[in-house]
Amino acid sequence: MIRNGLYLIEVEALDHGVGGYRGVAMLRDGSLLGGGSFFYFIGSYSCSGARWKGELTQQEHTPVPYPVPTARRVVTAGFTGSYTDGDAEYEATALVGKRSLRYHANLRLLAAD
Repeated sequence: MIRNGLYLIEVEALDHGVGGYRGVAMLRDGSLLGGGSFFYFIGSYSCSGARWKGELTQQEHTPVPYPVPTARRVVTAGFTGSYTDGDAEYEATALVGKRSLRYHANLRLLAAD
């Protein structure tokens, strides 16, 4: 099982996409929530055998001062990845308007719950 706790999350756009952010995420018993300077997200996940998958929904909480495809939108993404005792990673795909955007995220455990 992935460890419950507070994680640093760093997200980068793939496929020459624009966007990404750094923030924190709380993972606890299949639920995740977190955010950064401009966006927050909520979601759920399941895990087994060092693999995890889930879905998250992201929304802007503060207007982004530069152009990004997810600004002023509610965006849902599915993700899959792997985890160890102190970190995790995933790749996510989000449908934003008519565009499909891919992201990669790294999570590092800051404080175990």
